[in-house]
Amino acid sequence: MVLVVVFGVALLVAALLSGLAARTVLSTSFLFLIGGALVSDGFLGLIHITPDSEIVSVTADLALFAVLFTDGTHVSLPALRANWRNPARALGLGMPLAFAFMALITHYLVGLDWTTSFLVGAVLAPTDPVFASAIVGRREVPAKLRQLLNVESGINDGLALPVVLVLISAAGPVAGSAETSLGTISLELLLGVVFGVVLPLLVSHLVRFRLLGAEPKLQPLLPLATGIILYAACHLTHANPYLAAFSAGAVLAHVSPEAKASFEPLGEALAELAKFAALLVFGALLTPRLFEDLSWGGYLAVFLAIVLIRPASLLLSLLGTRISRKERLVAAWFGPKGFASVVYGLLVLQSGIPQADEAFTLIAVCIAFSIIAHSSTDVPIARAFDVDDLVGIPDGDDSGNSSAPHPLAATGAT
Repeated sequence: MVLVVVFGVALLVAALLSGLAARTVLSTSFLFLIGGALVSDGFLGLIHITPDSEIVSVTADLALFAVLFTDGTHVSLPALRANWRNPARALGLGMPLAFAFMALITHYLVGLDWTTSFLVGAVLAPTDPVFASAIVGRREVPAKLRQLLNVESGINDGLALPVVLVLISAAGPVAGSAETSLGTISLELLLGVVFGVVLPLLVSHLVRFRLLGAEPKLQPLLPLATGIILYAACHLTHANPYLAAFSAGAVLAHVSPEAKASFEPLGEALAELAKFAALLVFGALLTPRLFEDLSWGGYLAVFLAIVLIRPASLLLSLLGTRISRKERLVAAWFGPKGFASVVYGLLVLQSGIPQADEAFTLIAVCIAFSIIAHSSTDVPIARAFDVDDLVGIPDGDDSGNSSAPHPLAATGAT
């Protein structure tokens, strides 16, 4: 119950400061991250959470699913068919380059063995633009840039998972079992896509029956129910829930634009709540001892991962494209490590492989610094695209009207 009180207080503070956060480098994501760290065993000791606590994996898993489901609803399939080349380059070339470069610096700077180094590279390869919502959530930002970041992040989580699982198997006590599990991993990925496509189609057909249909105030619950069933079905069958979530959101937006429109406010609010809860819990893991356990080589690897590896990898993958130089630079910078990396990092820690603790420490510190760096720079960079009204209300009250509604959720900075 203490954790619930802490979450409520953090949510209230974040809501009260959200208007300021949407205009400045202040980040609500950072508030939850710091809030979790302050109440943990490392400081005030109000809550006691360890990496093997079930609440850590559950909240990160739910947050990633919710974020991917809502991100999927923002994808336009006709637009994606017309502009698939940039996301394909980012996924097919940029992601493998980032994976390989991260493995190299992990091995030489941190001293992990090659298998574990490649495992760290795979865990940190997925990106999460939820920490750059002032960029991906604004229509003023060019559609190609928003689509590139959204599609890349929605798909790279699922692409990284099989590599993570295979490398865990290869690095573990029963080395060599990766080959036998590859078929199972492929089946789980395929099932995730199938569930994500079939379930929304089934629901959309049910709605068309003459005797069925939701009244207006209950229409947002149809996509919500679809997401809940999908989440449970994936976990019961071991299908990949992340590919399923993104696929379902995209299919839902395509076959039922009215359902997408009715669900959007509720979906965004639920995704924000899940994200904040996961950040609070993850922040509780960021104790002083965790940062003390990372070597100077590890900190250098974290720095390079954020400011060099992602930018260089994506810029190389976008060479020769028609996307403008400014858009390429913005896309290259916004490669934050988010909930997918948290979930996969926990898989590494709980796997029992020889260097699991060292790998998780590097992963956790990298995620923490990435969230801080990217969620605090989205607003300043958004202004380069003439995004002035970041929160939906004016910066000042020049008209003298003090009755303008104040937002309760951050729609600009995260």
